[in-house]
Amino acid sequence: MNDMSAPPYKVVGTRPVRPDGVDKVTGKAVFGPDFAASGMLHGAVLRSPHPHARIRAIDTSKAAALPGVRAVVTGADFPTLESLTMALGESSGDVLDIARNCMALDKALYEGHAVAAVAATSTLIAREALQLIAVDYEVLPHVIGIEEAMAADAPVLHDTLFTKGLDATPDKPSNVATRFVMANGDVESALAGAAAVASGRFTTAPVHQGYIEPHACVASVNADGQTQIWASSQGAFMIRSLTATILGMPISDIRVTPLEIGGGFGGKTTVYLEPVAVLLSRKCGLPVRLVMTRDEVFRASGPAPGSVVDLRIGADKDGKLVAADIEFRNSAGAFPGSSVHATAMCSLACYRIANFRVTGWDVVSNMPSSAAYRAPGAPPVVFAVESALDEIAMQLGLDPIDLRLRNAVRPGDPGPMGMPHGPVALVECLEAAKAHPHWTAPLAPRHGRGVAAGFWPNYGGQSTATVSVAEDGTITVVTGSPDIGGSRASMAMMAAEVLGLPYEAVRCIVADTASIGFSMVTGGSRTTFATGKAVVEASEAVVATLRARAAAIWGIEDDAVTWQGGAAQAAGQEPLTIKAIAAKAGQSAGGTIAAEATVNPLDYAAGLAVHICDTEVDPETRQVRVARYTAVQDVGRAIHPSYVEGQMQGGAVQGIGWALNEGYVHDAGGRVANAGFLDYRMPVASDLPMIDTVMIEVPNPAHPFGVKGVGEAPIVPPLGAVANAVSRAAGVRLRDLPMSPDRVHAAIAAKG
Repeated sequence: MNDMSAPPYKVVGTRPVRPDGVDKVTGKAVFGPDFAASGMLHGAVLRSPHPHARIRAIDTSKAAALPGVRAVVTGADFPTLESLTMALGESSGDVLDIARNCMALDKALYEGHAVAAVAATSTLIAREALQLIAVDYEVLPHVIGIEEAMAADAPVLHDTLFTKGLDATPDKPSNVATRFVMANGDVESALAGAAAVASGRFTTAPVHQGYIEPHACVASVNADGQTQIWASSQGAFMIRSLTATILGMPISDIRVTPLEIGGGFGGKTTVYLEPVAVLLSRKCGLPVRLVMTRDEVFRASGPAPGSVVDLRIGADKDGKLVAADIEFRNSAGAFPGSSVHATAMCSLACYRIANFRVTGWDVVSNMPSSAAYRAPGAPPVVFAVESALDEIAMQLGLDPIDLRLRNAVRPGDPGPMGMPHGPVALVECLEAAKAHPHWTAPLAPRHGRGVAAGFWPNYGGQSTATVSVAEDGTITVVTGSPDIGGSRASMAMMAAEVLGLPYEAVRCIVADTASIGFSMVTGGSRTTFATGKAVVEASEAVVATLRARAAAIWGIEDDAVTWQGGAAQAAGQEPLTIKAIAAKAGQSAGGTIAAEATVNPLDYAAGLAVHICDTEVDPETRQVRVARYTAVQDVGRAIHPSYVEGQMQGGAVQGIGWALNEGYVHDAGGRVANAGFLDYRMPVASDLPMIDTVMIEVPNPAHPFGVKGVGEAPIVPPLGAVANAVSRAAGVRLRDLPMSPDRVHAAIAAKG
């Protein structure tokens, strides 16, 4: 760890045991598929076997008559909706699209698209009932590939989809939802005068987040319409607002209780099952549980978009980048929303470059609608850019890190969108990478070494927290942010630091939507920053109350009282501990000592990372082995260093899988051919070396403890770092991911 300015914290920066760890390793923690309500029925969803088909009719009568079946719903049971854009974390989505993704109405748009659902007294009966539902399909031509979907003669998914962002208003629908352009300077002239130019086409496949726990929920609707939902997700309030809007319900009628989450990585920031479960429960008057199978998770929940990127990047003879021309096309799946704005923003955000043109296309096709996957939209385009920089370094005979150092953004430099960068520490990360023993270690035969950098802007967003003092002086912190990366511990640690208490004296819980004020989804690397700010503000308010109570006990002014070491201090007085003050709370006019804070901070700071990778290419099988890996990252202030290291290592592993193994495979019929962990090849422990981590701590001055988000940036560099290492080991540039043995073999064979 490179600690730039370490204050004397007692709790922040330590490594206590996570408060939810014991329950999770002993099996006591309740995840989505574990939860059961009294009298609960079991649901199942009928899914389209066709990637594109008109639904002419659905006959559910035989299913409804099956003994044990209590309810059946189809798209016709959903209310008629108008197009409405809603905020979903840092991004937004059309609620009409989200509703149609939960249940098809007139057309099935991908294999696995839900077309009906049943609730029955057992799972076996529910699945038997699905076989009795008769769906009259008119099978339509389908399209999977990005460029095929953009073709003028491609089958059109949505008759109402007209491309936004074109110079002229289109007069007919297409599969292109949006064109987004950001540009500056004279790109063509700068490229014409460049001493070195790297160009080419780079492609990535759609990949799934691969969370261990499938989507699951239980819904229970009372006779008066009051509804409870228990679910595993990244945001209980998101479930509440989307379900209410989709079903035309008052938000106050829905109470969502978050369960433990077995992984999300951005893939659980929308709804798939919850509105369906509510409709089933409303019909039968009993709680209904819906749980996806692993096959359904792959076929019916959102992967990260695939991409096609064409680029030209030029540099002068000294390695200064002079221009970049990037055009990318993202696969949105069945409905628009493939993060083209984030893709464009992140493409060149690490570097100072005066002349650039970045054009992005959001393209729909007959695949599951895409969803976030950590830094959504950033890894594929950064893979292309970092590969091009590696080529430029080779053309100019420069050290790849030196090339990046010559162009790295610094605080105050304008970003691609024109806004100045905040306290970024890319230079410090690059210098740490260059000084690391990994960079200077000799390479073994058939090995290659690659380096890549990555950027994610991070986020703030709305958060609420309460801090209360119990009668014995212990503390309860309540937030509305699901814990997907150790936030219970980090919240407790920040509260303990402010209150001057040991970590063990603070307990943090995640409340349901009726017990705490609104909080955005846990995503975008916002939680430790934004919810942490709310916790600190509430803790500071509690300290102010404790000082005032002590002052009243002593009969002195509040300003004469300080708070140190978990106790009130004043000249000539014996310190009053928090326990002593809390014991007298019932005798005070103020009563219970507690505070709530709500925040919506906009002063978040970006996260940047630099990764080094060594790979070996087997001379016979062309299998790629990752031999060594180092992740360096600007982490702001590491509240719990072990969690930060885990985020860095986890992002690297997921990026390695994206680069080498992972990707959706469709057969000629448009069906997913690898919908399971057996065929969808995610990395396991035996595939990887120990991943070394280097934390660069350049605090964000806008946060009381200097926090920057750390969860997104780690997945941005790996694709480029691994590709650069493989390309150097193979002696030929690899431009298509995943770099499976057959692709590596073909590239080497083509070179001759």
